[in-house]
Amino acid sequence: MTLKTLLKAAAALAILAGTAAPALAAPKSAVVSVPVSAIDAAGRKVAAWQLSHMDNFDYVPVSQFRKDTEAPRDWIQAAFYVGLYTFADATRDPYLTTAVLNHGEAESWGFDHRPRHADADATGAVWVWAAERTKDPSKLTPIRARFDAVLADPSKVSLDFSLKPEKGPPYCQVRWCWSDAIFMAPPVWTSLSKVTGDKRYLAHSDSEFWATHDYLFDKTDHLYFRDSRFIAQRSDAGAKIFWGRGNGWAFAGIARILQDLPANHPSRPRYEAVFKQMAARIAPLQGEQGYWPVSLLEPQKTPETSGTGFFVYGLAWGVNHGLLPRAKYGPVIDKGWKALDAAIEPDGRLGWVQRVGAAPDQVGPDDTQLYGVGAFLLAASEVRKLGQVAGSPSQGPAKR
Repeated sequence: MTLKTLLKAAAALAILAGTAAPALAAPKSAVVSVPVSAIDAAGRKVAAWQLSHMDNFDYVPVSQFRKDTEAPRDWIQAAFYVGLYTFADATRDPYLTTAVLNHGEAESWGFDHRPRHADADATGAVWVWAAERTKDPSKLTPIRARFDAVLADPSKVSLDFSLKPEKGPPYCQVRWCWSDAIFMAPPVWTSLSKVTGDKRYLAHSDSEFWATHDYLFDKTDHLYFRDSRFIAQRSDAGAKIFWGRGNGWAFAGIARILQDLPANHPSRPRYEAVFKQMAARIAPLQGEQGYWPVSLLEPQKTPETSGTGFFVYGLAWGVNHGLLPRAKYGPVIDKGWKALDAAIEPDGRLGWVQRVGAAPDQVGPDDTQLYGVGAFLLAASEVRKLGQVAGSPSQGPAKR
């Protein structure tokens, strides 16, 4: 066993031992019929399992993007660390905070070989958080250089995902031409603008977001097509294909944009309107077990936790920030959280995470991935604000 493995195991034990989270002020009444302490314990358990496996990804089949999973600057790990730092802040857990900062130090706050790609931008959210958390603007030097190069020569290529060279990704991926990108890139640009005070980053993000939105958002169903290839596609049953996790990325991404968007920004009403439209469409699509289907308009018997995690996060964030009514969405959040909790194995491994992909696909109980854990931790960070505080039993769904 290597020293690195021993240190991670020790950190995992410390996490499970539990640094006391700050006591929450009792809400008007609990929306979720689960104690805050249980929500925090579930988050720590899942985080501990994942952190203890960050130097061995044998649990991911080689054929299922293991190399991408191992890449410390790519989107898969970025989504995990976004969830981890959010949960660390929510619980004030120094072990989790240190784990994120150590990751950034190891990567020198840098990026991979792709100068323009939302998947590569995603880790920038972690670097911006770290710079703000440590009051160290030098951590922003690589990301500012990266984004400044884009601002100096912004791309205007078509958002058509089908246009691509014989080898390599679609041309449009230098922009945000797929729904996942809404989580990966614009929240980073928005947060960088907030931290630096440089409005150029927000102006670029706002313009590119609405270009993507106008291209991929279905104005009837209020959901996003994953990319242009799916706009005209239909399932065998004749239904439009709205990928569960693809919309989870978008819904959670919009919440993260709103988190840092100035209250007086002229586009804020538009973002809030889209967020509310999506919430109203997403809620009734929840399955009987509390999970959302991999293809949102088609029923599904098996659980899926990554899309569900992002939806629970977004809905809880909306309630906590006064955008969504507690009485309407509380039961949906409660049911979704309990479904996520039920997918945790005794050792802390989160199951039923659809593998890396671009469309609805099969999912099994042993399937797990870093972004699924990230979604779970994001959800826990917001749901804990709606849970039962010790000594204050739930009074049922509250009214605003």
